[in-house]
Amino acid sequence: MDIRAFLQDGRVIPAHPLALTSERKLSEKYMRALSRYYVESGIGGIAVGVHSTQFEIREPEIGLYQPILELVAETMNESLAQAPRDFLKIAGLCGKTEQAVQEAELASSLGYQAGLLSLVAVQGESEDEMIAHCAEVAKVIPIIGFYLQPAVGGRVLPYSFWRKFMEIPQVICVKIAPFNRYQTIDVVRAFIDSGRKDICLYTGNDDNIIVDLLTQFSFGEGKSGRIIGGLLGQWGVWSKAAVELMEEIKEAREQSILSTEWLTRNAALTDINAAVFDAANNFAGVLPGIHEVLKRQGLMENTFCLDASLKLSDGQSEELDRIMQTYPEFMDDDFVRENIDRWLS
Repeated sequence: MDIRAFLQDGRVIPAHPLALTSERKLSEKYMRALSRYYVESGIGGIAVGVHSTQFEIREPEIGLYQPILELVAETMNESLAQAPRDFLKIAGLCGKTEQAVQEAELASSLGYQAGLLSLVAVQGESEDEMIAHCAEVAKVIPIIGFYLQPAVGGRVLPYSFWRKFMEIPQVICVKIAPFNRYQTIDVVRAFIDSGRKDICLYTGNDDNIIVDLLTQFSFGEGKSGRIIGGLLGQWGVWSKAAVELMEEIKEAREQSILSTEWLTRNAALTDINAAVFDAANNFAGVLPGIHEVLKRQGLMENTFCLDASLKLSDGQSEELDRIMQTYPEFMDDDFVRENIDRWLS
């Protein structure tokens, strides 16, 4: 598979959550069910070992990073064997350079084709040191850059950083997730100014998904481009509906005039995300929120996280009730209901 060409077509790529038992141990049964659900939803790929999978899986006393990558890859390969198609497996890569390189080597050995590179561990370093870190990891596996919003541990990364980042030959994509319009434009401008046609941009701005995907950015004559697909925590829930939405967006891009209905739908999806990600409480309940949606569908046994302090915030369950009643067109409950028993078997 030509990974670059595959991404250029604009794909739905969710972040894979972590399913735990009541003892907070890995639930292989529900992890497999989730992986089967994602494949059959029609997504283009999956990101594993990222924030939704919980960074604590790397802690020595937990030791779940490799087992989870193995389990998800094995399950998805089995599902894809039944209905073969191109599919992109992405591994989250964290830590200082030595750790990130080791994780990249492991991911590559397990059949993952790309790494989503977190910069949290090196964000105290200079721009050039961060670029050197990225370039070293990229020698092992093609990398996807990740602009993480400061509200959940990221750092503001200016145009100058992204312009240098675009020069790394093995970069294939950037996930733009600062949840900020100014910072989003910095990345898009750096991408366009780089002239790289073999790199693409994916939105990670769960608070502005549709507008990101429909906007034609332009910075003067001959300087225009798009955010072509999405690599999103939000798409870890109601994934089949997300795939259908992405196809509609691709069709809409071909039209010279967009219906204002798209703005209404963008606001609706942002409202949905606010409830799932617990925006009212500065995202404190983001992981339990994702889990709660999946639990209600039967795809998770509980909402437990490795960190026992992470729970739904006060009022978050009621907010989920509200958005589920208000926006059923963004959900895929019927699809899950028809297949859940098979996925859990």
